[in-house]
Amino acid sequence: MDNVSSIVYFIPELILTVSIIIVLITDLIFKKSKEILVPLMSVGALIITIFFTVAQYSKGIESLFFDMIVLDGMAIFFKLLVTVATIFVIFFSMPQKQIKSEYYVLLLTVVLGMFLMVSSSDLLMMLISLEIVGLSSYVLAGINKNNLKSSEAALKYVLFGAASTGIMAYGMSLLYGMTGETNLFAIQNQLMVSQPPAISVFISVILILAGLGYKIAMVPFHFWVPDVYEGAPTPITAFFSVAPKAAGLGLLARFMTSTVGHQLSADSAQWIQNIEINAPLLLSVLSILTMTLGNLIALKQTNVKRMMAYSSIAHAGYILMAFVVFNSTGYMAVMFYTAIYLLMNFGAFWIIHIFAEKLGSEEITAYHGLGYRAPFAAVCMAIFMFSLTGLPPLAGFIGKFYLFAAIIEQNWYWLAIIGVLNSVVSLYYYAGVVKAMFFVKIDKPEEVSISLYDKVLLTVLTIPLLIFGVYWTPLLNWTTKSIEIYVK
Repeated sequence: MDNVSSIVYFIPELILTVSIIIVLITDLIFKKSKEILVPLMSVGALIITIFFTVAQYSKGIESLFFDMIVLDGMAIFFKLLVTVATIFVIFFSMPQKQIKSEYYVLLLTVVLGMFLMVSSSDLLMMLISLEIVGLSSYVLAGINKNNLKSSEAALKYVLFGAASTGIMAYGMSLLYGMTGETNLFAIQNQLMVSQPPAISVFISVILILAGLGYKIAMVPFHFWVPDVYEGAPTPITAFFSVAPKAAGLGLLARFMTSTVGHQLSADSAQWIQNIEINAPLLLSVLSILTMTLGNLIALKQTNVKRMMAYSSIAHAGYILMAFVVFNSTGYMAVMFYTAIYLLMNFGAFWIIHIFAEKLGSEEITAYHGLGYRAPFAAVCMAIFMFSLTGLPPLAGFIGKFYLFAAIIEQNWYWLAIIGVLNSVVSLYYYAGVVKAMFFVKIDKPEEVSISLYDKVLLTVLTIPLLIFGVYWTPLLNWTTKSIEIYVK
């Protein structure tokens, strides 16, 4: 589809672009009251974006701007997910009066980049969208200029981001050299026709996976995660742990199901490989390394923020399990689990932020007796911890159930066993936080007051985890509808 005809399918992205400009102008015009006005305008823009994004479900599958981006169910799903995540981050950030308007401009810019990421169907668009997200994220990581840890986090984020982008760009250049194409589906056709040397294709795929693996915190491209998560402001850490990771998963799924493999037939939910490398085995090894390393290192953490950073790495490993089966059931499980992970992780990080402000520490030892000093927040934290573990009857259990069901259905029993063992290991450090709150007494417990604003936000994040743990049909219907439009 040409540029003019594509505009009607590009409305959400145009809304975000206009919103960025309006927020910048508002910051220049209004000298007072913009602390509330700018974030509310940003939330309003994102809500309008959600409305027009949902409306795109009726448009089916469209290839836009001369096949640079594609509009389908999976792209719409991840667009909605990152938009909701950004709304939560803005509400988390609003009570912090020191935040400047540039913060919200950067958030909206990252959302625009992630919209392009999950829709990219061309190597050039992949690279451009990743850089839009990356450059804005580097600034957000170091937004707190008075905090040395924040500056260190931004510097490490920039260095690892530049390295991963360079590696990925080189992998893309190899792929272009072998096929003469930049469009993912055109590359697919060339790989099937010309059948270049398997070793060359393998190297290019590995290099591209380095860039995508960096975004989703996949081992061995995870080194930036603990320091960036610890040093960045907690709302931004929560944002990094969910939104860019979700967009990265969407882009990885598109790359795997276009360049690495293709749909067996127009009405089939099964994909087959285009190249002579064992992609499922490669992904299974990366999945095992990611979940195992994340969980084992998380066991030794005394800082709850760093513990959650390694937990985030482990969850990337769980999600990668579903990529191994290379079918729509696996990708549906990825989408389903990512939506639940958003609620669990945001809730946990928000409580970490609340307690860090109240207690002046992010150490697990500071959580002693919080079950009695701040019972509401402590109970919510316990729910988030046990849901991240995957214990019933919480939504995290249902999410992991679909991940494991997808791989067991395709006879990946050994991978499922390793995944279950890793979940058992994770219970130890998640339960350690709960133990510190409820089973360790202190001599003179002082009440930790939680504001009504914080209680409302925690309730909004907690209730869906309880509901989806026993009635998850609405969420399943949403992911199923999205994957049907993707594979049609």
